Amino acid sequence: LGEAGFPPDLLEVEITENLLMSDTPDTVHKLNRLGAAGVQIAVDDFGTGYSSLSYLQKLPIHTLKIDRSFTQSICHADEACIVNAIISMARGLNMNIVAEGVETDAHRNYLRKLECPMMQGFLFGQPAPLYRLLENEALAPHPAACQ
Repeated sequence: LGEAGFPPDLLEVEITENLLMSDTPDTVHKLNRLGAAGVQIAVDDFGTGYSSLSYLQKLPIHTLKIDRSFTQSICHADEACIVNAIISMARGLNMNIVAEGVETDAHRNYLRKLECPMMQGFLFGQPAPLYRLLENEALAPHPAACQ
């Protein structure tokens, strides 16, 4: 980050919940160093592991990404409670929230009612390499540089 002059607060590193739960001292140490440097840390696939919620307070985590398996079931009243709980918990901990796997208007509308600030999924677009997203930008790198 120092060599490139890139602002650390604009970088977000994702770590899966399962890897985080391995809770090795090395993982904890590295995440703490990244957090101290100002790098944002997101927990991907949140809710799919056998998690201990204590790590949400002891590690520098900024974002929870709700796993798509939970988003897929939010249209069933008896199964939506997990998404509701994750969003409430993240708010209480002052964390960012991203709902993954938003594929239908019903998913989007339900998440809007919960005031979920960020969503991703096929409803908004297909996955694409970075160079395609930047094709119309003046700073677009050469496609070969992104492979």
